[in-house]
Amino acid sequence: MLKIGVVGAGNFGRWHIKNLQNLPNAELVGFFDNNPERASYISNEFQVRAYPALEQLLDDCEAVSIVVPTHSHYSVAKAAIERGRHLLCEKPFMETVAEAEEIIRLARAKNLVLQVGHVERFNPALGALKQYQIDPLFIESHRIAPFRGRGTDVAVVLELMIHDIDLVLDLVTAPIVQVEASGAPVLTDNIDIANARLCFANGCVANVTASRVSNKQMRKLRIFQRDAYFSIDMLAGSTEIYSLSRDAGPVPDDTTQIMEVPDVNGAPRRIFYRVQQTEQGNALYNELESFVNAILTGQPPRVSGEDGIRALKVAIQIINSIQDNFRKIN
Repeated sequence: MLKIGVVGAGNFGRWHIKNLQNLPNAELVGFFDNNPERASYISNEFQVRAYPALEQLLDDCEAVSIVVPTHSHYSVAKAAIERGRHLLCEKPFMETVAEAEEIIRLARAKNLVLQVGHVERFNPALGALKQYQIDPLFIESHRIAPFRGRGTDVAVVLELMIHDIDLVLDLVTAPIVQVEASGAPVLTDNIDIANARLCFANGCVANVTASRVSNKQMRKLRIFQRDAYFSIDMLAGSTEIYSLSRDAGPVPDDTTQIMEVPDVNGAPRRIFYRVQQTEQGNALYNELESFVNAILTGQPPRVSGEDGIRALKVAIQIINSIQDNFRKIN
């Protein structure tokens, strides 16, 4: 049993506490939150110990889940590493690239597991891609949500878009050669809506949109490649797949043949359509389970510190591009 604690019991930290209580190979020793009223409420709700100080929590655990505002990630992560504690740090990894690089270096020097909380990597809807060879030519993502007032201490690029930045970087192995972005503050002093075009060295292009000023929710990722198109609805947990086949074999039971079209030489090609509905899973539970297992087994974490810094660098490029364009307009 791995002794683990949670730092930060806000809206998302509450979910970390709830899920960690259900992990069979982890013991939640307690949590720390610097808001006494909030700490008392969460302690009563989950019957879990609220520590009066971060240092006391770190003394009693072997690993921590860091779910505090972004500006506090660095100080909490550094304190955890100094005491030799493994750490899962919520996204965005750090405020700056320099902070991220230092935390990675310190954790590596002590041979500690460092995982970054890009929870969409664990979304069950993405599991449909595992049976296919993914080689994108074009990717389009939309992540939009109503305004809730939370997370507005950072731009929507760091609050929401960074999920899709991480997914795109995980799908495309080539380096980025160009970033173009636009956006605007609408309801806060930070960027509330953003669109970015990421061009990769292999010719792939990703068009990524995020907004927190919508009247609806959407989390969709679309992947276009040679002979296949994938539409992943991460809210509904479903994946639509259109594929082109030159195989004359029988149509699989879960697949519909839409039509048959000839290629340039007149040979038949069949267009198939398939929907894969995933069972309602719990991506956060899967993420925390992966973190605990990485510590107990010595396997690398699914989302490393290097993954976190890579997404952070691209997010900062996008923010800088938006700010440059916004200054030209104003």
